[in-house]
Amino acid sequence: MLVPVRITSALVDPALLDLPWSKPLEEWPADHLVALPQGISRHIVRFVRLANTVYAVKETGERVAEREYDLLRALERIDFPSVQAVAIVADRQDDNGEPLDPVLITKHLQFSLPYRALFSHTLRPETMTRLLDALAALIVRMHLTGFFWGDCSLSNTLFRRDAGAFAAYLVDAETGALRNQLSNGQRSEDIEIARVNIFGEALDLQAAGLLHEAIDPEQVADQVVERYERLWHEITYEQQVERDDRHDIEGRIRRLNEMGFDVAEVAMSLVDNGRYLVRPKVVDAGYHSRRLLRLTGLDAEENQARRLLNDLDTYRAESDLSDEQQSAHRWLTEVFEPVVRAVPAHLRRKLEPAELFVQIIEHRWRLSEEAGRDVGLAPAVQSFMADVLVHRPDEQAVLGVPIQAAQNPVEPAQPRS
Repeated sequence: MLVPVRITSALVDPALLDLPWSKPLEEWPADHLVALPQGISRHIVRFVRLANTVYAVKETGERVAEREYDLLRALERIDFPSVQAVAIVADRQDDNGEPLDPVLITKHLQFSLPYRALFSHTLRPETMTRLLDALAALIVRMHLTGFFWGDCSLSNTLFRRDAGAFAAYLVDAETGALRNQLSNGQRSEDIEIARVNIFGEALDLQAAGLLHEAIDPEQVADQVVERYERLWHEITYEQQVERDDRHDIEGRIRRLNEMGFDVAEVAMSLVDNGRYLVRPKVVDAGYHSRRLLRLTGLDAEENQARRLLNDLDTYRAESDLSDEQQSAHRWLTEVFEPVVRAVPAHLRRKLEPAELFVQIIEHRWRLSEEAGRDVGLAPAVQSFMADVLVHRPDEQAVLGVPIQAAQNPVEPAQPRS
């Protein structure tokens, strides 16, 4: 039975009306739910699929829902890595006319995993390092944007695989605030909150036997802060450059580009000793992602984009093509798309296309090293599917898996070194 509710939505989807809004989320029937790994939350959260889209539905207070909805919409407009706000459903009542909490609906980020899903088997120290790097980069990008998180933690972050590393996405923004610029005090407060939260989460993992014996929970928390400070310094410090060493400025910009940050302008002033004082204005992350999107139309994470561009540049050199756009089109149609199409339909939920291609070219390199010659792309694709891909669990949203099983996934198998 349809019940009267008030829906504020960024994306009009009439199917939202068909969900059982007269029941609390914890009582929703299983046939409406999607089995997905879920992080720790102070709220009741359920995943549902409408048509071909998966949504996260969170019960919360109305003012909190409205604030978080507005913040996520603002972050989406500036292309910040966060989940996408879809709707607020308010004025809910149960079958007896008693009021129910409003819900916030966000779009599920495909191929993403909460940190506890990655820790469901004991995680290796090097994998933990990659997670901390991703989280530190997310916080730096957040602070450059002027966003104060207020509850930074692993639990409020989703991770997607990114060419051997991870890309981090903000999930929970209810304590956040978007300003023109953050003060050093505001940044320090955010980082201290992150340190305390991550220390507690690492202790929880240790108590559950999911933390590698070589990993110290206190060091985990401190390392996030250290990584953040190093990255923030590299991006923002003022650099003194000799008059005749202007190539140092270009080197600084190239380093920032390699780290994935765009530089909009460079502020220069002359100091008393005849040197230039230089400070680049970093405007956004995603340098390689935007170049790849411009050349090929492919939307990829930053590290994935860097690896794909390297393959594209190699293809261009080997093909002796001078026109960048022409070589990008040919690489897309002659290399990338045939590789993706070669994967059988039942295996395509294992990895997203960009990550799949990156792992295949890494697999090709390893096979070639073992053989002492280039084994070629086609044999590498077949070998990867037969020896690696079939053994990986799906990282895309799927139906038909018991909810409890989805809460305890195993860490995806890694290709052989």
